[in-house]
Amino acid sequence: MSSWEAGSVQQLLEGLVSDELLAAFEKLAEADGCLASQSEEFVGGRDVKEELLDCGMAHVISGSPNPARFVPAPPELALQAVLRKRHQQLLVDCERLMDGHGRFSRIDRPQPQPEGFHHRLVDIITDRAEITRASFVLVNSAHDDWMSLENGRVEASIDDATGYTPPPAFESTVRCRAIYEASLLDNPVVVRAIEQSISHGEEARLVPRIGMKMKLADESVAMLPLTPTGMEGAMIIRSAVIASALREYFELLWERAMPFGTRPESATGLPPVEERIIPLLAQGLTDEAIANRLKVSLPTVQRRLGNLKRHLSVDTRIAIVVAAMRRGWIQ
Repeated sequence: MSSWEAGSVQQLLEGLVSDELLAAFEKLAEADGCLASQSEEFVGGRDVKEELLDCGMAHVISGSPNPARFVPAPPELALQAVLRKRHQQLLVDCERLMDGHGRFSRIDRPQPQPEGFHHRLVDIITDRAEITRASFVLVNSAHDDWMSLENGRVEASIDDATGYTPPPAFESTVRCRAIYEASLLDNPVVVRAIEQSISHGEEARLVPRIGMKMKLADESVAMLPLTPTGMEGAMIIRSAVIASALREYFELLWERAMPFGTRPESATGLPPVEERIIPLLAQGLTDEAIANRLKVSLPTVQRRLGNLKRHLSVDTRIAIVVAAMRRGWIQ
């Protein structure tokens, strides 16, 4: 299996792809590829070959004047490709699920828009004033928990002149938690606003990146943006199934997020050089290639790899990449 560690393929991909696809990929990896003209027969048919290509687990490499070869992707890159495809499919399935709930909510119901937004499972809002009003109503609907994700995507730059309205911080029995994208700490106006919220009882944590904003009251009503800022369109969701899934997503982020406070060298808590090593590991670069890319010595790279293994409690280079993916440090 070339230079790949024995068992690493099955360890990384088992359960994420079908057994048939995993067996074909392992066979291809053990042989270090095959002639493209023989690939369908080699991996078990055209459908298997097409699925390997579609998932990014294998590629056709032209080697003129040599014949083209069908070769496997490195296991860590194959894992990245599979996770990316799974993520895309999850988004499509989520959209279908919400559309289905919306259709169900309209069965045997009057079609005119009801006053307020309290009667349907899913509502789409595009009026700016209505989005602001819906946000206010949602905040006040929380009885036990208020959760929010904030990535700082706004229509205008945030400064002392425009100000920045922090999420609500409750002084009653409602627990208020917010997860912020670490880049927000670059703006002192935002930092002061977060500190003000914390002084009123908000619990705040940081993650390196947040894909979209979210507001969630208890486990019952959520507000999601339909545009980067959320001001051109928003979706109000009252489906218990979806709200529960969003709550689980928030809790997963909360568990791996860093408490707001003294900012470390980076949002990952790693020195910058170690932060830059991780994506190069994911690309399959050797220690020597990483050293050349970062313009540091080989012993420095090897020492930093040791630090990463200890920090992440892992034993191998591949495990570093997997642990980094789980923490959202790389995609």
